[in-house]
Amino acid sequence: MSIAFTFPGQGSQAVGMGKDLADAFPEARAVFQEVDDALAQKLSNLMWEGPEDELTLTANAQPALMAVSLAAIRVLEARGLSLADKVSYVAGHSLGEYSALAAAGTFSIADTARLLRIRGNAMQAAVPVGEGAMAAIIGLEQADVEAACSEAGKGAVCQIANDNGGGQLVISGAKPAVEHAARICTEKGAKRALMLTVSAPFHSALMQPAAEAMCEALAGVAKNAPVVPVIANVVVQPISDPDEIAARLVEQVTGRVRWRETVEWFGANGVTTLYEIGAGKVLSGLARRIDRNIATANVGTAADVEAALAELA
Repeated sequence: MSIAFTFPGQGSQAVGMGKDLADAFPEARAVFQEVDDALAQKLSNLMWEGPEDELTLTANAQPALMAVSLAAIRVLEARGLSLADKVSYVAGHSLGEYSALAAAGTFSIADTARLLRIRGNAMQAAVPVGEGAMAAIIGLEQADVEAACSEAGKGAVCQIANDNGGGQLVISGAKPAVEHAARICTEKGAKRALMLTVSAPFHSALMQPAAEAMCEALAGVAKNAPVVPVIANVVVQPISDPDEIAARLVEQVTGRVRWRETVEWFGANGVTTLYEIGAGKVLSGLARRIDRNIATANVGTAADVEAALAELA
């Protein structure tokens, strides 16, 4: 049996996430305190009490989701689970790649929290509110979506941002171009073309100022080789060199999250079970649509921790 740990991205946040872990385990409480201290903010209070609209802000959601994932990891480790011994690969969806790297020891939890706060602020600041947009395209071939982006772009940024699998592609870029591309996709036969409620056009070339901010931030952070190879979003290959990890994280800001290919890579390389570590069950749902031969499990609550330990012992 070969196991991979996956870490969720933005959209998985919910008020109350991580509270169950904090109530049950001192190791989880320590992680939330470490993140609060690193950010000089009671982020844990916001996570557990809301308000939801404030938690959903990119600069809050990104470190908050990481905190829940790392709380679960620290609880597992305190009860004898060794990532290096039990887990073949780690991967994360967009910001989840930072969680994966923190879990594998590349970054400290405090540094990861600060990096994600910088990332969230930089992504928000890269494009004035209202000028960018994203849309989910359901049930249309990738080549047709790419053609729609090209036709609608006409010099404006419009590109595939996420290949989530299960027939779902997300496009991102300048708002008029994305809206035009969504209409073209509908005309081409997409089952749905849904404009997303997001604050910026993530994973598009419009994020270049944020990529430059992350290049500077990552250069100043201590980096270790991960104890488990990380499958990077932008190359869908296992990487372990700290300098390459930093370069891929910079590239990821403007690049495509290739999640369908990541799950397919796991299947082709002998992974039999994917554990989604942290809040929500988004990645587990995507994995089931991409490769039904891979089992999925979630570790986001105290009960999940006990179940995972029983399976992985």
